[in-house]
Amino acid sequence: MTVDTPVAELLFQQEDATPFNTDAATLKPWSQALACLRSAHKCWLSTVGPDGRPHAAPVMVVLVDGAPCIASRPHSRKSRNLAGNPRAVITVSSEDLDLVVSAEVHQVSGGTALRRVAAAFVTKYGWTFDIRDGRVHDESLPGSPEYAFHQVSPVRAFGYGTDGLTATRWRFNRT
Repeated sequence: MTVDTPVAELLFQQEDATPFNTDAATLKPWSQALACLRSAHKCWLSTVGPDGRPHAAPVMVVLVDGAPCIASRPHSRKSRNLAGNPRAVITVSSEDLDLVVSAEVHQVSGGTALRRVAAAFVTKYGWTFDIRDGRVHDESLPGSPEYAFHQVSPVRAFGYGTDGLTATRWRFNRT
């Protein structure tokens, strides 16, 4: 589940001209993007439905080995969209960075991986999940509803400075 450190490059080049900053010294490190995700109470997940319509929903995000993970009910629109098309975007803002992560999102499976994501949700949000027979449940809610964990695997990401003039593109090695 580990996400490799991406290659950082300027989003804007000399030919993009003013007012965009083209100074390589303004490149933002991926650690700043991870800090933005780590500190965010929620992010926005955008998916595409079977009819091609976009769908956006707020989600809580945790990091497991540097990989963003979310929880969703299996029959929710976002989970159904991801089952049909794993391409998605998550967006979040912090005081010093606006972050857009273009990714492939896949359901987490296997007892160890599920328990690690569940532990991250407890640590960050105090949200406790029970793992039974390879399925994730929230025992605190009536009927013990089922959830699914999804790992967000970045393909590329964009970090925009709050000045509106600086931007970094991160490209991830897809093996």
